[in-house]
Amino acid sequence: MADAVLVLNAGSSSIKFALIEKSGARVAYGEIERIGEAPHFQGFDHDGAVLVDRHWADGAALSHEDLLGPLLDWAETHLGADRLIGVGHRIVHGGTDFSAPVRLDPTIMAALDRLTPLAPLHQPHNLAAIRAVTALRPDLPQIGCFDTGFHHAMPEVATRLPLPARYHAAGVRRYGFHGLSYEFIAARFAALDPAAAAGRVIAAHIGNGASACAMLGGRSIDTSMGFTALDGLMMGTRTGALDPGVVLYMIEQERRSAAEISHILYSESGLLGVSGLDADMRNLLASTSSDAVLAVDLFCYRAAREIAGLTVALGGVDALIFTAGIGEHAAPVRRMICDKLAHFGIGLDDAANQRHGPIISSRASRVAVWVIPTDEEAMIARHTVEMLRGEPA
Repeated sequence: MADAVLVLNAGSSSIKFALIEKSGARVAYGEIERIGEAPHFQGFDHDGAVLVDRHWADGAALSHEDLLGPLLDWAETHLGADRLIGVGHRIVHGGTDFSAPVRLDPTIMAALDRLTPLAPLHQPHNLAAIRAVTALRPDLPQIGCFDTGFHHAMPEVATRLPLPARYHAAGVRRYGFHGLSYEFIAARFAALDPAAAAGRVIAAHIGNGASACAMLGGRSIDTSMGFTALDGLMMGTRTGALDPGVVLYMIEQERRSAAEISHILYSESGLLGVSGLDADMRNLLASTSSDAVLAVDLFCYRAAREIAGLTVALGGVDALIFTAGIGEHAAPVRRMICDKLAHFGIGLDDAANQRHGPIISSRASRVAVWVIPTDEEAMIARHTVEMLRGEPA
């Protein structure tokens, strides 16, 4: 083993982590789940063997700081004689000021706190983990990596919302998310096919959260998510793009509160809402329920429509990349989406699609279609090591 960084992705009820060497080799990964109920800490080696399995059956009152202590202790013990040299964090929102990873300090944290209204469901938990690590290991460097950063250079026509200018001045604009995933995919595709990566590429990050990104020369030109991570593609429990009049209906006719509407849009909609059964694509594909079939069909239709729309930003498309949980593993979903995009000259090789790629397009296809696994943790680790390089040991 060698010196390593700890990558953290903290949510409201879970902390996902990865322990990654400076070389990029993954030492361990896992999750502390059910925070606020009965926390469960599991860690695995790179082959999936269990390294740690700890429960707190009476741990409903345990905070992020309470649980990050055992995680940091375990990580340092697991490294043995080698060092934990830093912690890299996924931070959902960087606003207009943070386009690149930063060394986290009190001034930066104050600025990130001010962005909480732009990501109220995510930012507080990201920042809570940073503060917890600061309290537990005040001398351990921490690096923030932003999900909005990759989209920072999108042109104004892609970022502006058709609202009065005062809203834009207040930060109400399209930001885009899943940027760490798209940054990884852009770099990976450039290594696999440099000529294609220099052209017009649409990447579809399709999982429980789903979005698509138009890239030209490896740079984000436009993306389906906008002001929040609710926009664009239909998702596991999120609506995707929605007529604002629906929200007005909920307010005026149903007398819903902001909190109730937020819960409906983020947690009760998407695949779960349409099917009435499940948000898990695997279960819906296996179901014979007419509502499950409709949910899958709507998911694929909405994804194809958003992908097609992004061709406007590029003036066409040369390559389409599927990534994330559904994109990497659900061959029927890829087939249904691509069938709806056949007028672009997209055709799949069925055998390659069933093998999950890496190239799944047919020889006759005018657009190359790929399946490329994403690795946001590796991207965060790479940024963290690069930021720490050259600092005193």
